[in-house]
Order: sequence, then C-alpha cells, then structure tokens
Amino acid sequence: MEVHVNYLAVVVAAVANYIIAAIWYAAIFGKLWQRLTGITDMKPKPVNMVLVFISSFLMAYVLDHSLVFGNAYLKTSGVQGGLMGAFFLWLGFVATVTLCTKLYEKKPWGLWLLDNAFWLISMMVMATILSVWPGNMTA
Repeated sequence: MEVHVNYLAVVVAAVANYIIAAIWYAAIFGKLWQRLTGITDMKPKPVNMVLVFISSFLMAYVLDHSLVFGNAYLKTSGVQGGLMGAFFLWLGFVATVTLCTKLYEKKPWGLWLLDNAFWLISMMVMATILSVWPGNMTA
C-alpha cells in the first residue's frame, strides 16, 4: 500500500488543532482550566508556543498515517472513516494514557474530562480534514 501524504492537509489539520486549543482553553474553559490545574499565570513563552505547534504538526502527520491504515483495514473513507478512526485512536491511546496519568497525579476528574473532551473533538476535526482532503490517502 502506497501512502500519499498531502503536507498541506497536515498543516491545515495542525492549525485546526492549535485554533481549537486556543478557543477551548482560553475563550470557553479558561477559568475552569485554571481552577482545575491551579495555574493562575497563563502567559506562555514564545518557544512553548512554537513547540505546541510542532507537536500539533507531528500529531497530524501520525494521525494521517493511522487513518490511512485504519480506513484501509475497516474499508471506510471520508468523514465516516475519519470520525471512526479518530474515536478509536482517542479511546485506545489518548483516553487510556491520560487516565493512567490522572490516577497517578491525583488531579481532579473534571480536568481529565475537560482535557479528553478537547482531544476527542480536536482529533475528530483533524481526522475529518485529513480524510476528506483531495489526494490525501492511499493509491
């Protein structure tokens, strides 16, 4: 199976993740997130913002490949394939790993729910972008 990666689609998905995070953690749930984490000074350093974008790009790139193989295996494509792939990747990797972290760090359940709702929504948006982007899947 040959995998075609459209890097523009990956960049758009990464930017979407970045925008969703800004809206989620600043505009909508900023005060709640600060209360749950105990962080009161939310002024990230520029280098941290760059690292966040790089990690978003890397996640979009890996998500793209995971969707290709998952969609081929499940014989799905388009929005349905993207949403299904994102859900199972979130459930199998993000939700379980963050649950283990939550249990050890003894952070509030509300923080785990807030973060995981963000990741589920963001991954579904990214996966939809990647799944419907023309020329961005298998040959």
